[in-house]
Amino acid sequence: TDKKNRWADVPESLHLLTSKMRACARCKGLELGPKPIFQLDERVKVLIAGQAPGRLAHTKNRPFDDPSGDRLRNWLGVDRFTFYDDKRIGIFPMGLCYPGSGSGSGGDKPPMKTCAATWRLPVLQALGKVELTLVLGRYAIAWHLPYLRDRPVTEAVRRSSEGRKGIFVLPHPSPRNNMWLKKNAWFEAQVVPRIRSKMAQVLDNTAVQ
Repeated sequence: TDKKNRWADVPESLHLLTSKMRACARCKGLELGPKPIFQLDERVKVLIAGQAPGRLAHTKNRPFDDPSGDRLRNWLGVDRFTFYDDKRIGIFPMGLCYPGSGSGSGGDKPPMKTCAATWRLPVLQALGKVELTLVLGRYAIAWHLPYLRDRPVTEAVRRSSEGRKGIFVLPHPSPRNNMWLKKNAWFEAQVVPRIRSKMAQVLDNTAVQ
């Protein structure tokens, strides 16, 4: 029993976890069925913590391959090749599968809660080299920065704008947020340069494949 308890405290390897996640079908009844989408490697130094894949990401089987991704890459100061092929950049949303379309608002449903409850902590424990975490959206804020759980996203973005402890909160780069960006021009004027600087520092302007 002592031996069993001792090994229970050893984190699972990222390889084993990603294999389990790719085969995961816990969430029954999803609009388009389960298709976990993420980008993880043991070498990850920059972790993008988003919400959940959208319909287009589900179709393409690739996250942020859309106008939102173009804006995000611009904020980070990296090109498409670096974003998708540099193993030091990881993408790990709160929900791994497209949750389906929401009613009324035109947006998507929230990430499935069971997803983060099952996978998030084990995966983050297996990632031992993360130096920069980019948090997108209120569900990711609630998990990564629980003291900001009930605060407006604008406040969370502002309070993390110095990147303390290697964490920045970003507004979602969706075109739906064009008005927010116009009203909060300080984000792209002041915070984005800090994010780009930290990205360049972490990646040392070199690509690792």
